[in-house]
Amino acid sequence: MSWNQPPNGQPGMMQRPPMPGGPVSAPPMPGGHISAPPMPGQQPPRYPTFSHSVSGPMLRPPLPGQHPPALQPSDGKSIGPPPSNIAGGMKPPQNQNTFPPTSIGRFSSHPGTAPPLPSVSTQSRGDYSAQGPPISNGAPSGFPPMTRPPQSNAPISGSTELLPAPYHGKGIYSNTTHVGPPLNLTPTNSEPSSLNTSRVPSPIPNQHFDALEGQFRSGTPNSNLGTPPPGSPVPLSTPSPRGGPLRPNFPQASGSSNWAPPRGHPPSNLVSSANMAGLGNSNFPSTMAAQQPSSPALYQPAGQPQFPPVSRPPMLSSNAMAPGMPRAASAPTALGYPPGQGLPPHLNPAPGPGLPPSANTPPGPNLPPGPGVPPRPGAPPGVGYAAPPAPGLNHNTQNSIYGVNNQFSSMGLQNQVPLELRTFNLLQERNILTDSPVVPPVPNLPDHLKRNNCSPDIFRCTLSALPQSNSLLQKSRLPLGILIHPFKDLSHLPVIQSSVIVRCRACRTYINPFVSFIDQRRWRCNLCFRANELPDEFNFDPVTKSYGSPERRPEIKSATIEFIAPSEYMLRPPQPCVYLFLLDVSYTALQTGYLQSFCEVLAAEIDKLPGDSRTLIGFITYNSSVHFYNLSEELSTPQMHVVSDVDDVFLPLPDGLVANLQGSRALINQLLEQLPTFHQDEYYKDDGSALGAALQAAVKLLSASGGRVTVVQTSIPNTGPGKLQNREDPNQRASSKPANLQPATDFYKMLSLEAAGQQIAIDMFLLNTQYIDHASLGGAARHCGGCLYSYPGFHNMHNPAEVERFEADLKRYLNRKIGLEAVMRVRCTKGLAIHTFHGNFFVRSTDLLSLPNINPDAGFGMQVSIEDNLTDSPYAAFQAALLYTSSKGERRIRVHTLCLPVTTSLTDIINSVDQQAMIGLLAKMAVDRSINTAVSDAREALVNACVDALGAYGATLGNQQRMGAVPSPYSLRLLPLYVSAMLKHPSLRLGVSTKTDDRVHAMDDCKALPLSQLMLQLVPELYPVHILTDEGGILKEDIVIPQPPRLALNSGSIDRNGAFLLDTGTYLYLWVGSAISPTFCSQVFNRPDFSSLEDGLCDLPELENEMSERLRLFISHLTDRKPGSPPLIIVREDSRNRHVFIQYMIEDKTESSMSYYEFLQHIQKQQKS
Repeated sequence: MSWNQPPNGQPGMMQRPPMPGGPVSAPPMPGGHISAPPMPGQQPPRYPTFSHSVSGPMLRPPLPGQHPPALQPSDGKSIGPPPSNIAGGMKPPQNQNTFPPTSIGRFSSHPGTAPPLPSVSTQSRGDYSAQGPPISNGAPSGFPPMTRPPQSNAPISGSTELLPAPYHGKGIYSNTTHVGPPLNLTPTNSEPSSLNTSRVPSPIPNQHFDALEGQFRSGTPNSNLGTPPPGSPVPLSTPSPRGGPLRPNFPQASGSSNWAPPRGHPPSNLVSSANMAGLGNSNFPSTMAAQQPSSPALYQPAGQPQFPPVSRPPMLSSNAMAPGMPRAASAPTALGYPPGQGLPPHLNPAPGPGLPPSANTPPGPNLPPGPGVPPRPGAPPGVGYAAPPAPGLNHNTQNSIYGVNNQFSSMGLQNQVPLELRTFNLLQERNILTDSPVVPPVPNLPDHLKRNNCSPDIFRCTLSALPQSNSLLQKSRLPLGILIHPFKDLSHLPVIQSSVIVRCRACRTYINPFVSFIDQRRWRCNLCFRANELPDEFNFDPVTKSYGSPERRPEIKSATIEFIAPSEYMLRPPQPCVYLFLLDVSYTALQTGYLQSFCEVLAAEIDKLPGDSRTLIGFITYNSSVHFYNLSEELSTPQMHVVSDVDDVFLPLPDGLVANLQGSRALINQLLEQLPTFHQDEYYKDDGSALGAALQAAVKLLSASGGRVTVVQTSIPNTGPGKLQNREDPNQRASSKPANLQPATDFYKMLSLEAAGQQIAIDMFLLNTQYIDHASLGGAARHCGGCLYSYPGFHNMHNPAEVERFEADLKRYLNRKIGLEAVMRVRCTKGLAIHTFHGNFFVRSTDLLSLPNINPDAGFGMQVSIEDNLTDSPYAAFQAALLYTSSKGERRIRVHTLCLPVTTSLTDIINSVDQQAMIGLLAKMAVDRSINTAVSDAREALVNACVDALGAYGATLGNQQRMGAVPSPYSLRLLPLYVSAMLKHPSLRLGVSTKTDDRVHAMDDCKALPLSQLMLQLVPELYPVHILTDEGGILKEDIVIPQPPRLALNSGSIDRNGAFLLDTGTYLYLWVGSAISPTFCSQVFNRPDFSSLEDGLCDLPELENEMSERLRLFISHLTDRKPGSPPLIIVREDSRNRHVFIQYMIEDKTESSMSYYEFLQHIQKQQKS
């Protein structure tokens, strides 16, 4: 498309603003222009000449006396970039191969060819015609009237091409893109290099880009470290060092110091850098975007106000200089232009000498050019191409918000657009992590629904605004699923005991805050929309002990609630708590010294075991034989019974093998004292391990009552049923095709399924020093709601950190809540369907999960598909109901309900992404893919998911915004970092020596951990602790806990002069630099200097000085947020174990993986292909 030239060869012109002190005219009226007259004795103004950098005639000044005609496109379409840019979609992948349902790459609901992304039409900022009424907000006169074509309420139109299915449908991976190390990538760890880029050189003579300052400067660059490629555009403003309003970027004199934005403050290039000539502003997105239907806002960032429709006319470009007009005395020199004639290069010039400031001077640099000014290559939103509309806002509402932002700027109250509405160029983002934690998006619901919605710590969806149709979900290329932490420890939980539990008669949904009341006696289900009768008892408020409106009930005020179930929810009397401990007493196990630690912890915590007077406990030990212990109350000492026939194990006694905890307490204490030394006799130096036979005996023993089996295993089972062989080849640990990820036998899986049928859960503690075949043994816990713990290299003398972690985890394990004989069902609104489950459980029916035991540290994930259009209601909901028996013998139902809006807007969907929930779901899906096919396939599918998500957003932008950039919305800005971290996680990393057991355990963590714990493993938290102050600390019980800033996870954040604390969730690492001050060593470690600091310390001395107290307070603050107590490991800079700390620098390049910046370059190449 070319720019249309009006009649008489006169292009559209731009009116100048009134001269300072000159008359001010009224706003333009429809069909006319009212301009400020020239000053007495002044010649009519002339206008600068602009040219489009792609094609089109140059803009020339109008003939004298002519009015500037409104621009009208020659072909009836919007005035914008050439057709190649207007398409807005990605080019079709060149290597599109058909793939079967089990192929890799993207998930698909059916086999087929993965088509490219669609073309989404965009509307130019300059798309104004003479057909609509002019729009004005009282801006300075002298501007041509700005009109807007009528809005379209039709949904976004795309191409007729189909789209590849995203990570939903049937949970099948597909592949369209090859993943491998990109060629000719930057060799640095995390910093871009200006020498390795495809961008064109800077068109400004004698200028270089100053990365720290974020702008072009004259002179010779002092360093190219972190320097973006030549030709990168210049942001018009950068944040103030004190976090105040943005300041303009002006050329600095030689010798001036470079300045970088402080950490945690939005950098100046959040959207993309502005055009180097100053035509745009990176902090003011344009309204030009793909047309959205005019519907109510379905997703809105927290704190975003709704403004009335107020629009503004186009403003004069910041570089528009009229020859013949003197420059203001205080105006600086424009970048790349001599200080010649015309207007100053920015929009807020100081008045000339003796002249008062003009009342209608444009408010600042945050304005896009007026109509008729063609965009320039690489220009950000606001220069002629637009960022996507604000979430949940149509085109008109966006204009009103920008108009109000403009008015606020003129009043000096606001000078930047909220982060949630900006486009990020990830290639120019140096520090993507911020000091504050990542907050999940808040669904845009009415206030009364938003207040009552389920907490994201319990229930999260990958999208906080659901697509109305499956086709719209496929167009977004985003995974749809939910993550739930159903039995999380809660400080406040409403518990209701009532004879009537109100549920829908059709779908059995529990009444919740999101149902609607037809009248005082009827309510409508929010899942199946059926009308139900409301019992009279429901109008009674148990809190106020009075009758009234049903909205007063706790069920209507809280999305998380627990019912004490009546007798009809019980199939049998409530199950008592039964604890059976299976302990490995082989010679290898005794050498580790674990038995002493286990017996000491159990003896100290046995009174805290959940239960009541019916609680039972028992013990079984095993080596090449199985040993049972009679703990009957009538005995004076425990009796051991040995069963040597492990191939056909049996119970030696009909009763007494599990005893009442209170009645046999003395015998239990005596047994715990004798066990560590009882098997030290020479006769018992048996290196056999009959774990399979011991588990069979445990299932027989508990089959009548159900219960929990706790296994402590230290070596691979080598005797009796379920014996295993060493399958690991140490030379293949760094192989690109890890093997032996699947069980060697289905013995433990079948045993787990049998245990689940008897309401028995199996938890395993693996304390191995050698290969133990975690893949096979883990099957005993995965299918019966059990847990898996791993402590590689455990030894009470050689590895005190693992001993400390084992003891802390065991205390938590023994004391935490427990739910017995539990089942969980997840319901969803009609039209949605759950098709894949992730976690440790047994699927009893299509939507019912059997959990013999439920614990507060168990998390689950579900993939969701859209089967029918969600047109019955503007909201959709998920409800999880967990029915369990408490340790006190009560049958309880814990219900969680999550409500989300339904939208027809693609922009709303993209801006509603919960990026942490998304990577949590993708991690579970990638683990399944690794086990079923290969790790390389899962890695490729994970990368494709990231490319698809960013590509779908890039398709809504113009080519100018995508050129040389990796654009991302605020909602997806961390997704590439998370995916890059996942590729370096032990579960999926390749080319690094990783033990098979460690890899499989990391996979189990991805499947079963709650999201908060998993995110800390993927992206740990790094803090500088060598200078801790009370400034910015938090007050807790009259004690100030210091809060140091969070650092980026790269080697550039580590200084040899400092000390840095790394929190991985499992461990706390304290890195001590070799040049650390002797004062720090003396006050923290009680050592004179670094050289006297021992390697491998696991504890800090309690010294009475401020530095030591602050550091210990901060460490205690971090551990208190976790369910367990991770050990502290002190790592010297020259330690031989420093790799355990360095491996968590996920932004760095390694021998077998790309750095974060190289990964972004790889995404850019994939999008271009």
